[in-house]
Amino acid sequence: MTADPGPSFVCRQCGAGVVWDPSAAGLTCPYCGAPAPGAPATAGRAPIAELDYEAHLALLAERGETYEALTTQCSGCGAEVGFAPDVVADLCPFCGAGLVRTSEARRLIKPQAVLPFRVPREQAHAAFRGWIDGLWFTPNALRRLARAEAGIQGIYLPHWTYDAATTSRYRGERGEHYYVTVAYTATENGRTVQRTRQERRTRWHPASGVVHAPFDDVLVPAASALPPALCHALEPWDLCELVPYDDAYLSGFRTLGYTLDLPGGFAAATRLMDEQIRARIRQDIGGDEQRIHQVDTRYADVRFKHLLLPVWVSAYRYRERAYRFLVNARTGEVQGERPWSWVKIALAVLVALLVALLVAVLAGGGESVGWAPGEPALAARLAGMAGACRLCAG
Repeated sequence: MTADPGPSFVCRQCGAGVVWDPSAAGLTCPYCGAPAPGAPATAGRAPIAELDYEAHLALLAERGETYEALTTQCSGCGAEVGFAPDVVADLCPFCGAGLVRTSEARRLIKPQAVLPFRVPREQAHAAFRGWIDGLWFTPNALRRLARAEAGIQGIYLPHWTYDAATTSRYRGERGEHYYVTVAYTATENGRTVQRTRQERRTRWHPASGVVHAPFDDVLVPAASALPPALCHALEPWDLCELVPYDDAYLSGFRTLGYTLDLPGGFAAATRLMDEQIRARIRQDIGGDEQRIHQVDTRYADVRFKHLLLPVWVSAYRYRERAYRFLVNARTGEVQGERPWSWVKIALAVLVALLVALLVAVLAGGGESVGWAPGEPALAARLAGMAGACRLCAG
């Protein structure tokens, strides 16, 4: 995965580089504040082309729409990070490990569409701080580290989308429930008696058939440095607001190249499709229960898009492990990884036990521990211990 520093554009007023400003929805100079003329295409101005999957695979090796990327692989998380021409060392945006520039050329399919950044950096940083503050049982050392190193970066993540018309032939079984009366013995008032009860059974019948399911924009993350589950947690994306790719949207942000290639992305998409196909098969089988023994799915009219989706990323290391924090830069959705403080968890359990003991003593009048109701010493000691544990757990 390449983390390209992004294209650069020059301010006509002061000569500094201009960047994409989510608040202004356009290019702006961060030094003099002057807007750059010539805004890129906006949503709805042009449809996003969906490419024929099989035809593109056949032409990709010869003359596919590709670009060359210079990459350096991170030894910490495996990300392939790109460097600006004048930078020789940097930190990995996904694990915080130090990097030294070594270049390897790769050819990648050009993106066709992009969702521009909408959530500004300040809002994303506030969400990060709020997320950290809202985590219970997080080590205090991590809170301090995250606050001190909360450098947040805007990054475009590569994704594939796939469309397909599927036809699935299946074999399985339909289960239908019925009930039988069963006799049993029980002991009541010291006597053995006979009783009956209704028990549910299932009668199975063979089932087979064909189901058809169309799929549109099945989304597959294509960057291996981030867990797919973490990327999927940022969904849904407003893909209806996609705009045709323009370098201007990338100015001021890093852009990752994919590590999951086009066929690999389609394989991941078929696994996502299979979940919905099996749901349709169960509906087609009917009955009270279903068993699916075999499914043969054919895919027709497969098309794809290569997209760039915007996220704010903060990575921090705690006890030699990397933790990532992501903000969907369109909706503000927050997702992240966190460690647990087992000391805090143990102290919280102790606090709960002390409070329960205090409540039991007060409810019982103190007889079980030899404490007179008018004597406050035990209650005061228990309350003091509970308060101390709360301070430690905080």
